[in-house]
Amino acid sequence: MTERRRAGYEKKKARATREKGLLIVYTGEGKGKTTAAMGMVLRAVGHDMPVGVVQFIKGAMDSAERRVLSALPQVRFHAIGDGFTWLTQDREGDMATAREAWGVAREMILDPDLALVVLDELNVILKYGYLDLDEILAVLAERPPMKHVVVTGRHAPAALVEAADLVSEIRRVKHPFKEQGVKAQAGIEF
Repeated sequence: MTERRRAGYEKKKARATREKGLLIVYTGEGKGKTTAAMGMVLRAVGHDMPVGVVQFIKGAMDSAERRVLSALPQVRFHAIGDGFTWLTQDREGDMATAREAWGVAREMILDPDLALVVLDELNVILKYGYLDLDEILAVLAERPPMKHVVVTGRHAPAALVEAADLVSEIRRVKHPFKEQGVKAQAGIEF
């Protein structure tokens, strides 16, 4: 690092004095949104922080992250869902399951004992109108001051992006399934 860059970094670091719980959104068409969120879970656990995870939609699917993380004493892991909407073809059932998952998520968001809460695939639920965005934004605004919340999924609504402190859009540049016909593989996709 050059001396000029180091000085610029030190200046920014000196100005960053506030601490607060962050609302983080991982969205976009690329692979890696859930992977990024689960990496944050591991990072938090490494700091002995209690974590809550709610996976919307994915409840019907076995996942390696659920098997590993739910075994950790610092993690409360709930996968609540019947699978992807194009598989279930049951809007009313999907909406009821989304409301059930939101009930668990809401409790976690408001629980002062949890430091980090991940709401995996919530953006998809919001895109389909299964839950009320205004209600979710209100609960996020009520969270304890140091509570970090991560929301994942494609199609993050503009109001959620606006409310967030950090938004990363994961863009697909190249994907083996789409371009090369390579199937999803254990340890990479699930």
